[in-house]
Amino acid sequence: MPQLYLSSLLLSHFRSHRKSRLELDARPVAIFGLNGAGKTNILEAVSMISPGRGMRRAAAADMVRRPEAVGWKLTGTLHSQHQVHEVETWSEQGAARQVKIDGKAASQMALGRVARVLWLVPSMDRLWIEGADGRRRFLDRVALSFEPGHAEASLIYEKSMRERNRLLKDQVTDGHWYKALEHQMAEAAEAIIRNRFDAVAKLTAAQSDAETAFPASDLALTHAEGDLPAKADDLTAAWSEGRRRDMAAGRTLIGPHRSDLQAVYADKGVPARDCSTGEQKALLVSLILANARGLCSEIGMPPILLLDEVAAHLDVNRRAALYDEICALIAQAWMTGTGVELFETLGPRAQYIEVRDDTGESLCKAHEAPQ
Repeated sequence: MPQLYLSSLLLSHFRSHRKSRLELDARPVAIFGLNGAGKTNILEAVSMISPGRGMRRAAAADMVRRPEAVGWKLTGTLHSQHQVHEVETWSEQGAARQVKIDGKAASQMALGRVARVLWLVPSMDRLWIEGADGRRRFLDRVALSFEPGHAEASLIYEKSMRERNRLLKDQVTDGHWYKALEHQMAEAAEAIIRNRFDAVAKLTAAQSDAETAFPASDLALTHAEGDLPAKADDLTAAWSEGRRRDMAAGRTLIGPHRSDLQAVYADKGVPARDCSTGEQKALLVSLILANARGLCSEIGMPPILLLDEVAAHLDVNRRAALYDEICALIAQAWMTGTGVELFETLGPRAQYIEVRDDTGESLCKAHEAPQ
């Protein structure tokens, strides 16, 4: 089976790292060090080899090491589908980040064709108990992992909807101003809805087909306004008929931007929002692993996994089970923790990096496996 992994990564003036170079193999990467040392910044750097704003959803200007730098750059050697790519991404003077693949300028969307990256970060621990925005973003990342074109459809939809909302707020009643926008929205929305349903189906199949120590979820897509039309023509008609109501609200009330992802702990029949903190974490881990298995089945290789402080809320047995499943996937999983002992059951199956911040900058060095 081909593997997807980074064999080198250079961080230049990125967050707390003035210059950090990592030389790697395809095994999981266990990164440890004190809080604030710069561990998560490494994971964020890896997340930038995929489309979008990375796992922290930060602006490019916020990623630069201050005060001495005005820009940052990341360079990696990426192994994907038996090919090796040199990937560069950077930002100068706070401008939008740029991308090169094998020395040629490329779009962020092109990154999604050579690299698939999934992540689980502590802020996601509240996914099931906070607003629907976070769950939509989570599902869209899953959809994007299976279909790189999902990002473009989402951008077109959001831009068109903002323009439509501007017309609504300005109380524009002439239908000619709306028709082209609503047609564009509908074409993008149909793709978004299809990709989301496909993503849910693939997660469900990957959960049901696996032997895993983590609980399965029953997943469902819902919409704030009841049933959501799935076809472009039906969406266009719904927006045309609903303009008066939307104008009163000052915004578009129907569309995939108001969908939600619901999850139920399958064995217990309990909604995820009502589960314990540990159960909610286990459900999230299960979905990330299912996403990885689904991708492995579809594209023939596992994605890169980023698991920040993954040991939190996992007992020793669950932690060991997670490591076993990662190794069974043959995935390069980047994991962080405060101490090397958290990765003890991985042993030589992983490579270890200690991150220290003794001099005001993050320093990385290879470390032996825990005994």
